[in-house]
Amino acid sequence: MGSRLDGKVAVITGGTSGIGAATVRLFVNEGARVVFSGRSEEAGVLLTSELGTAAHFFRADVRLEGETRATIEEAVAFGRLDCLFNNAGGPTLGTIETVTEAEFLDAMALLVGSVVFGMKYAVPIMKSQQSGRIINSSSVAALRAGFGGWLYSGAKAAVTQLTRVAAVELGPFGISVNSISPGAIATPIFYGGSGAARNLEAAHEKAKFEKLTRNLGKATPTPRAGMPEDIASAALFLASDDGGFVNGHDLVVDGGMVGRGLT
Repeated sequence: MGSRLDGKVAVITGGTSGIGAATVRLFVNEGARVVFSGRSEEAGVLLTSELGTAAHFFRADVRLEGETRATIEEAVAFGRLDCLFNNAGGPTLGTIETVTEAEFLDAMALLVGSVVFGMKYAVPIMKSQQSGRIINSSSVAALRAGFGGWLYSGAKAAVTQLTRVAAVELGPFGISVNSISPGAIATPIFYGGSGAARNLEAAHEKAKFEKLTRNLGKATPTPRAGMPEDIASAALFLASDDGGFVNGHDLVVDGGMVGRGLT
């Protein structure tokens, strides 16, 4: 057990699988009380039973402003809010020529709206404390073409820019705002998202994951796939005192993939 987040209260959205679940585990192990949200009641209860009373699951859909507000309010019951990790996300649908209005609105609500409304309700609490850390999940897809669908890339670019603007506005109140841009991280987003993964038989899901890690390792200058724990460690740095003077920064965690470009 570490102590880098002793006494801190954190909210982590999309906390029931992948990067979110790894971050919940790490933050709890470093001394934080964590309210984490997601849509899978089963996965949330399992993670809570694993981690004990320091982890509190709140079922919420981040595409809905009211449920985002309720998640933040759930954390405030612990008396404060020190860190918000806007991590929830997922794949998007629709090409330039086929995208529908429904697909566009869903992508923006999931990837951009969740960040906007998470900050909306966290910031007044953090201002009253004169301290807080906000971490937004962006992507290397925001930096280059070819690393994600076009709608996904555009949404993540918006997240990165919103982070920069918010950092300048909120810095004087003791609030830092940073983003993390993961590269090829081995999570179920590559085969339909966590919901699709939960519907697979265990052996089938394991085989898909092992194939995924092999393929991602071949595509990355650092010859291995990124793992959810790599992003969790980056989030811990930004949430802890070690990252106290980092503000408005997009931390790329990709094993050098962006540097390689599209080759």
